[in-house]
Amino acid sequence: MADYVKIIRIPSIYSGCCRVSSLRLPTLDDIDLSGKRVLVRVDFNCPIGEDGSILDDTRIRAHIPTIKKLLERDAGVVLVTHQGRPGGRDFISLHPHRELLAKYLGMDVKFIEDVMGPAAIEAIKSVKQGDVLLLDNVRFVSEEMIESSPEVQSRTYLVRRLAPHFNYFIFDAFATAHRSQPSIVGFPLVLPSAIGELMKKELDALECVIEASSPPRVFVLGGAKVHDTIRIIEYLTKRKIADRILTCGLVGLTFHVAKGGRVSKSVKRVLEETGLFSLVPRARRVLLSGAPVDTPYDYKVLKSNGDIVEEPVFGVDGKPLDIGTYTLEMYSELIKEAKIVVMRGPAGYVEDPRFRRGTEELLKAAIESQAFVVIGGGHLAAMIKEARREGMHVSTGGGALLVALSGEPLPAVQALKISARKFFGGK
Repeated sequence: MADYVKIIRIPSIYSGCCRVSSLRLPTLDDIDLSGKRVLVRVDFNCPIGEDGSILDDTRIRAHIPTIKKLLERDAGVVLVTHQGRPGGRDFISLHPHRELLAKYLGMDVKFIEDVMGPAAIEAIKSVKQGDVLLLDNVRFVSEEMIESSPEVQSRTYLVRRLAPHFNYFIFDAFATAHRSQPSIVGFPLVLPSAIGELMKKELDALECVIEASSPPRVFVLGGAKVHDTIRIIEYLTKRKIADRILTCGLVGLTFHVAKGGRVSKSVKRVLEETGLFSLVPRARRVLLSGAPVDTPYDYKVLKSNGDIVEEPVFGVDGKPLDIGTYTLEMYSELIKEAKIVVMRGPAGYVEDPRFRRGTEELLKAAIESQAFVVIGGGHLAAMIKEARREGMHVSTGGGALLVALSGEPLPAVQALKISARKFFGGK
């Protein structure tokens, strides 16, 4: 097998240490794909409507460049992905995914209602260069729901059954990179592996953020996952990655209390009902370690009579559901002056249009800035669909982005590192 020459450097965040890893991972440009059959782990996990239709196909479209590049390089492509979890309404077969994939590729896509049975194996064997075959929902296989080490997963029936029929394994599912399931970490140990175009984009964007040295580097952190966000702030502070951390929503309220700020009975009630008072000591320790955290000065508040008013944080009487105008203007100015901007989580309760302004305006400030911008998945990705520009990366990862920004190793990348050493002599 030819040695690869083009490489992607994996930043220190993936190696669990404080220095840049010297490991080099192969990309699609680094392997001879002509006439080869490749197994590609994608993430087509989409929101599903009550009628079984796909409500948002962003993740399917995100993988099109990888699939097209494989076809241009004369490979035969077999795709494996999951959809939903057992027992959930979205735990369905992949017929609708096949239809959308065929539409975006502009070609016929074969589909088999099987993952590793005789029908699937025969379908895989028939794949020639230029073909695309989509296997059914990999979580129909019970093994796929068990997390374990790459070594254990490489010995699962799924991996042992499928691997002999492929020349390469391509990992392109960044959104699953924080999982340690057979289809994610098992195949790299038994097949020469490379990363796809989407995975490369995600790693490049994270490297740009983690290794950036030009201030100001601004992180805008909101949403309801306060515990997770504190983990991110701890890591950013330890590594001295952020110059300003602009908090919103429940995160902002928690850190306001941690700073010793005065709050109303309404805010205390919110923190008690959400169990966030227990996180205040941890947030205080983060602040004492030097975390450059800004908290909102004012909020847009839903009053008990249904009125919506703006009130300073110490005078909030009602439900604080968005940041106020003063905070919005201050945060927007800081974002526009930044060289690096990372946004994760909305600024308010965006499910209600009355409380979307803060998030929309912060996104607008990021777009209008000259900064390199990384947008976290979920609500933010959905809100920024049409307004993208050069120098902006909208991540497909929710949990994976969280793990990466928290400084923890991603199991998928760890498995790919093992594969690189085993098959390509990476060091």
